[in-house]
Amino acid sequence: MTRRLFGTDGIRGVANIEPMTVEMTMKLGRAAAYIFKRGPGRHQIVIGKDTRLSGYMIENALAAGICSMGVDILLVGPLPTPGISFITSSMRADAGVVISASHNPFQDNGIKFFSPDGYKLPDEVEEKIEELVFSQALDSIRPTATDIGKAYRIDDAKGRYIVFLKNTFPKELSLEGLKIVVDCASGAAYRVAPAVFYELGAQVYPINIHPDGRNINQDCGSTYPQGMCRMVKEKKADLGLALDGDGDRAIFCDHRGNLIDGDQVMAICATRLLKQGKLRQNTLVATVMSNLALEQTVQAAGGRVARTQVGDRYVAEEMARGGYNLGGEQSGHIIFGDFSVTGDGIITALQLLSIMVREDKGLEELSQIMEPYPQILVNVSVDRKEDWSKFTQIGDALREGERRLSGKGRILLRYSGTEPIARILVEGEDEREIAQIGAQIEQAIKRCLNDEGSPVG
Repeated sequence: MTRRLFGTDGIRGVANIEPMTVEMTMKLGRAAAYIFKRGPGRHQIVIGKDTRLSGYMIENALAAGICSMGVDILLVGPLPTPGISFITSSMRADAGVVISASHNPFQDNGIKFFSPDGYKLPDEVEEKIEELVFSQALDSIRPTATDIGKAYRIDDAKGRYIVFLKNTFPKELSLEGLKIVVDCASGAAYRVAPAVFYELGAQVYPINIHPDGRNINQDCGSTYPQGMCRMVKEKKADLGLALDGDGDRAIFCDHRGNLIDGDQVMAICATRLLKQGKLRQNTLVATVMSNLALEQTVQAAGGRVARTQVGDRYVAEEMARGGYNLGGEQSGHIIFGDFSVTGDGIITALQLLSIMVREDKGLEELSQIMEPYPQILVNVSVDRKEDWSKFTQIGDALREGERRLSGKGRILLRYSGTEPIARILVEGEDEREIAQIGAQIEQAIKRCLNDEGSPVG
């Protein structure tokens, strides 16, 4: 089935333009309610969101669609995506919905669904929802009178989630004496994240905690961590943590302001779990984007890395399939399966902090366990997403790049699942060479996949 709505991480687009319109959102609500309404009795779906202005519009449209199918809704307001996953499973709801476009700018928005156990939906369930949205199958299903759904607000959702997060940190440890800069990206974690670290004893310097509906991810958060790095040096903090708009990813910096990405965090955590005999099947799950040095570091410690396609839900699916308990992405989506079934930036920070406290080491020292290969990522806007093999110019550029790397690096070419972008990853030993290879492939893609370029390479 050709996807018309769902990408690698739910549905995403400019708010009030298809597919993120009130009309489409209401249809999605009706379809999801139908899919998750199992058996007799009342049914419930949790709805949470980040801090975007358009969240009010989309929340009400979703709620109307769900209630029109006879399903009740539980409204929790702004809460990180992993918090919605937690609330969905802990309240035994039939499903969860997050209204968020993650790290995208404020004018975008998106919708992600969770199953009753808190997992993101597999492809086949998303396909069923799409099929219902674009058919007339639900037009005749119109509950009336007392069968129409109700709406309830869960006022203590934040408190429940904070308690859950604190319980993932070892009870015998404390964050007393640590200074932490926490960049909340003016997003969904703006209340939760500072509270967690403060209540565990840290001296917290929170930044970007005054969302106004328009400033989410604006020159802040995990996609723009420079402000966090400056604040760490200014406050002489021990480390910095930058979350994204929906709080499911985290990027760090050490006391000098040096960035620590998801690959380095996974290397630190996986090697400790291996040493303790707690990394299930001795396996870390990562995506094809992760640095080759991560694989080599884990192998040297006696483990292995299983790779998946890009997308934290594919990491989660592989972890569930193989019974693994640690996996994630270079971008900072990391899943600690002993605590959660989805990426959680705050849990990631707490697990990293527990290692720092237990070993009495700073993040700079811990990060030296892995020396990443030079790696560049080039994003190319495209007008069309077509099969690479149709274009000889792209094929020639790829083959020339592989020849120059001579087996001492790799090239990965893929389309974004949420934006009209082709992503080029080049990894190798020489930074100048990989930059040249990336530029050649970029030019070939621009010529072949944009309207001003030739239709065939």
